[in-house]
Amino acid sequence: MDWREHYKKRTMTPEQAVSLICDGDRVVFGHAVGEPIVFQRTMARLADQFSGVEVAHMVYLGSGEYLQPGMEGHFRHNALFVGGPARKAIAEHRADYTPAFFSDVPRMFRDGSLPVDVFAFTCSPPDERGYVSLGLSCDYGAQAVKSARTVIAEVNPNMPVTFGETFVHVSEIDAFLCSWEPLPESAPAKISEEDRQIGKYIADLVRDGDCLQLGIGALPDAVCTFLGDKKDLGLHTEMISDGIIPLIESGVINGQRKQRDIGKICVTFLMGTRKLYDFVDHNPMFHMLPVDICNNPAVISQNDNVVSVNSCVEVDLQGQVCAEAIGLRQISGIGGQMDFVRGANLSKGGRSIIALHSTTSDGNHSKIVATLTEGAPVTTSRCDVGYIVTEYGVAALRGQTLRERAKRLIAIAHPKFRAELSEEFEKRFGEAPAC
Repeated sequence: MDWREHYKKRTMTPEQAVSLICDGDRVVFGHAVGEPIVFQRTMARLADQFSGVEVAHMVYLGSGEYLQPGMEGHFRHNALFVGGPARKAIAEHRADYTPAFFSDVPRMFRDGSLPVDVFAFTCSPPDERGYVSLGLSCDYGAQAVKSARTVIAEVNPNMPVTFGETFVHVSEIDAFLCSWEPLPESAPAKISEEDRQIGKYIADLVRDGDCLQLGIGALPDAVCTFLGDKKDLGLHTEMISDGIIPLIESGVINGQRKQRDIGKICVTFLMGTRKLYDFVDHNPMFHMLPVDICNNPAVISQNDNVVSVNSCVEVDLQGQVCAEAIGLRQISGIGGQMDFVRGANLSKGGRSIIALHSTTSDGNHSKIVATLTEGAPVTTSRCDVGYIVTEYGVAALRGQTLRERAKRLIAIAHPKFRAELSEEFEKRFGEAPAC
């Protein structure tokens, strides 16, 4: 059958596409900007038709109609990463959280640890050869297409075409629905003075020719503002946002010193504004990879001098990092932090950096703490941590004793909390820290 005939025959209304879900199914949504906006909205509107459907995904940017109170008899969310719309539902026991390394999600689809009944995602319209592009979210979508019993594509001309391992032939898709919805956007975060100081400290740890992993938010954007005088930087990163564009346009980021994918920016998903989406559209510099390749520490470490930059919720005096919860309250997820921390540590000349403000946003609590909040998980172990950075400086922890680690962390804590942290130090080590 010609691909055009297949496409025409299987193009449906949103209501018809949603009717392919069966009671008890696990429905996986495309990640981040790859979410199927019209499909999700229609599914929620027709909730009374469904019972016991699990909806699984990572970052979700939509309005989350299916997550609202009263929906739990029809849909129950299984969060692989806890975004804003899911926090309330999880706290109220109307949704669940499954801890998972981002890089491990495709394997869970493959081996049946997390079987996929229906995969619904947004893609570009098919090209002249019948291939759609996963666009801004390659990550677990590439595997979900192969693993799902039923594959549903929401075709949206607003989705950019990206290169790499993002192409899916229409013959692999069971149903199509059409959408012209604007893609979800994430406005750049406002950079504070603390962010700028942290960004400067991190930029001082970056050398010409390094290969960077940066995320989204004020801290990564602040780092970018201090990298303008660097040369030949590379990018092999889980995701990028708008803050990286000026460094690419100026030639600071060119990938010429990378050991693999030379001259390419390797990434598994993108999230930002329409400016970023237009920048990556048909841009051969960007090479999209499935997350089990992009975030694989063994692949990351094939590049020398990898510098990973991640953030967290709190760090204890041993150097243990929690990046996903406040005590037992899950507010985020593991994501790719450990993937890139370990990838950087395995890289020749690599460095892993964890950045955080010294206090909570209200200034009432230190984020460098004696012990992690009761119930909080350890996202990054003390043995994996390289550098901890706050607006008060840099603590290099690798190879240091517990005593020296605590001393260095107290030195970069907010001054108003150093006395109580020093008291804890004295209890543990029988002496006052000479900070």
